Amino acid sequence: MSIHSSLRTPTGVTASLRNVLKRFERVRHLMTQGAWPEGRSVYGLPKIKQVKLKVRKAAAKEKEEAPAEAPATGAAPSSSSS
Repeated sequence: MSIHSSLRTPTGVTASLRNVLKRFERVRHLMTQGAWPEGRSVYGLPKIKQVKLKVRKAAAKEKEEAPAEAPATGAAPSSSSS
């Protein structure tokens, strides 16, 4: 039996960024940071916030313009007089 189209969730919802990690993800993060002592209880862990970085429009526009200006080979006038 299939799901009715009105009951389906958008595909982007499942891959959205969550604010707080689950317990096993927090333990994994603490292990990679070296802040997990052996024998520590998995209860009472600090919450680890996921930070989503936004690129400002001005910074993005500068990155797009920079490569277009850089390859200016052969366009410079020669200084030799013939």
